[in-house]
Amino acid sequence: MSITVFGSVNLDLTVSVDRMPEPGVTSHATGFLKGLGGKGANQAVAATKLAKGPVRFVAAVGADAFGDSLRASLDGLGVDTSDLVTMPEHDSGIALIHVDATSQNTITVVGGANMAWSSEGPDDRCFESCKVALFQLETPQDATIAAMRKARAAGATVILDPAPIASSGMDALLAEADIITPNETEAAGLSGIKPTSLEEALDVARSLCSRGPGTVIVKLGSKGLAYACKDGQGGVIASFKVDAIDTVAAGDSFNGGLAVALSEGMPLDAALRFASAAGALATTKKGASEAVPDRTAVDGLLSD
Repeated sequence: MSITVFGSVNLDLTVSVDRMPEPGVTSHATGFLKGLGGKGANQAVAATKLAKGPVRFVAAVGADAFGDSLRASLDGLGVDTSDLVTMPEHDSGIALIHVDATSQNTITVVGGANMAWSSEGPDDRCFESCKVALFQLETPQDATIAAMRKARAAGATVILDPAPIASSGMDALLAEADIITPNETEAAGLSGIKPTSLEEALDVARSLCSRGPGTVIVKLGSKGLAYACKDGQGGVIASFKVDAIDTVAAGDSFNGGLAVALSEGMPLDAALRFASAAGALATTKKGASEAVPDRTAVDGLLSD
């Protein structure tokens, strides 16, 4: 059985700064990094590096030099690119990222080819023999909903990372998801309440279960996570203590790890610890896909 990731792929242009730029102020960066990014690509890389079975990545690039570079980067990381589509009339996606001295980040995305999918989404065959399908919101909403429905029809567990949070249409997306994984900002966008503690996150997770998903996982970064299920299961899981230097890939590594753990049949609490370990380790390196940990590293952290 396989994992399918449908989502975005971008060229990431990351600058390190002492503090975030203010309007009207020109400041000097302390570092620069160019690499593979996009929530879909990051999650596909994470799943590929962590999984014992096949991972399929469904995404779009432009007919440009960036597209060739992105395809080569994915190939170099072992990601299956046979379902990577070229959109000839569009540029490849780009993300402009600032990371400050406290490891916080801001990201501006130019969607390009990622936003060129038709309302029908990818072909049904992309979800054949799929056990877990992973989605984010850097592709058109109607295409994403269509893809989620195709995954569900194929018998897959559907995970939605509701990021970046949309200003409308979220109920239609939540209705197609088995699991959603918002962070505190996305949880606030969905519920109107921004949780600041695990207890508040658990309350928000329980309330969001009524919107459609069978399981809601609210991530609070270094504080840990809270989760709730429609069957009454739920609780909190503490974070792993690591020396964080860059949080860019943490959420994507978490989601890739969660997809892998569930595809291998781990119970939910064990799957959440596995995903949390993957997310924590991603913060110990700079970059997006470059920071994704492998299976040996995650297993090692779990055994400590």
